[in-house]
Order: sequence, then C-alpha cells, then structure tokens
Amino acid sequence: MYRIIVSDLDETLLNDAKKVSEDDKRAIASLNGVRFAIASGRGFTSLQDALMQVGLYNAKDSYTISLNGGIITENFENRIIYCQPLKYEEAVMLFKMGLKLEKCIHIYTPYKTYVYGLTEEERIYVNGRIDLIPLESPDISFLRNEQILKVLYVDPDMNELKKLRKQLDLEDKFAITFSANRYLEFNLLGVDKGMALKKLCEILSIDIKESIAVGDSVNDKRMLEEAGLSIGVANAVKDIRDVCDVILDSDNNHSPLSEIVERFIKR
Repeated sequence: MYRIIVSDLDETLLNDAKKVSEDDKRAIASLNGVRFAIASGRGFTSLQDALMQVGLYNAKDSYTISLNGGIITENFENRIIYCQPLKYEEAVMLFKMGLKLEKCIHIYTPYKTYVYGLTEEERIYVNGRIDLIPLESPDISFLRNEQILKVLYVDPDMNELKKLRKQLDLEDKFAITFSANRYLEFNLLGVDKGMALKKLCEILSIDIKESIAVGDSVNDKRMLEEAGLSIGVANAVKDIRDVCDVILDSDNNHSPLSEIVERFIKR
C-alpha cells in the first residue's frame, strides 16, 4: 500500500501548456488517504499556481519540496520547515565561474530568483514558470546575508552541459544535476530530491517504501532511487529510465497521474 505520491512538476505533472490536466486534477482529488506532493527544481513561490490547480494552495498539513530538495515547505502560509542553503562563498565562486564561461546564470534565494546574462530565448522559455529578476551588474554581494539555495547555468545544448560538468570537476564540492535538458544546477553537497523525499517521509511518519516518486529528468533521479515505487513518464529522458520501476504509457501531455492512480492506487 502506498501512502504518498511525490511528483515532479515541469515536463511531468504539467503539460506543455503549463497546466495540470482535468483528468489529473480529478485523480489527485480522488486520493483518499494517500498524500500528494510536488517536488520541483523551482522555488516554492513559483509553484503557487500549480498548487492551486491541484487543490493544495495554502493547505494545512500538506507539503512541497522545492529547489531540488533544498527547501521543504508546508503549503499553509508557505512555512519553511527545512532549508539547506549553499555557503555564500560557494555561491560567489559559482557565479564568477559562470561569468567566465559567459553563461546565463540563475541565482535562487527562498523567495526570489535572480538572473544575469538573460537571453531572449531563456526569457521566452521561463515565461509563465519563473519570475526572474534581471541583474544589471555582475555582482551578487547584495545577497551576502541572504540564503542562496541554488545556482544554475543555462545552455539549451545538453551535450555541451555534459561536457561542461566533466570539465568543471566539482562533484566533490556540490550536488550537481541537470534539468529540462537546458540547465546545469548546483546545490549544497548532499542536497537532492531523494534526500528531501526521505526527510518528508520522516516528518510525516511514512515508511519510504510506501512512497511513489514520479519524474522525467536527471534532477529526479535520486528521488526515484529512494522511493518505494519509481515511475518515469513516457517522455522521461534516457538517463533516468534505468532507475525507474515503471515507465508509463502516458507522457506529460496525457494525464500521467491518472494512469498512476488507476494502476497502483485503485487496484
């Protein structure tokens, strides 16, 4: 018996129109006694519309994992209950490195997302997903006293990002992953969605074996490895398919949560 479903958002729960399908809304609403949570690489402030769509906006005793596991919030009043930021010096190092590489760079604090070197292509891609605050100068010293959860580099060429990851050789210093086939992401070492899933299950007194994780991209991999049942949507990238117990017939445009509920919850 499963007691919680934790789903990635972009390219998993959301369709290409950035909406949760009506069938998936009904499937989630039917989860009598089974919890549902979103786990995203985005910050929780950008997830409020999705929470509204699935009926969990400002809900008490319901939770969201965001920033690749860097933060867990209770949806009621967005109360932060778990937070794992980078050290400021680490964030500065990553920012300066991104400047030298001439990459578009995102910097995530709990409540805001800053961007340097924003391209028109990236602006179009994030429209409707994240509210970015452009930086006018290559300086993040104003964030010295803020919590910085994640830094990422943008490149729509995934092969180039894979080469860059090898070239940088920072695996012993940061938790590094890819998402959306365009981002190379850096969190505090040890932080990932899998760690956050374990922490959330601990908070809720749920055995990790009673969890279902759903995803499509590399930043979902650790969550899929930890869950009792790991599920990839039909559009899941090749790099995570080997850790999935199940690959759905449905992609993100064809109500994957409905398939999960029918196959694994209502049986």
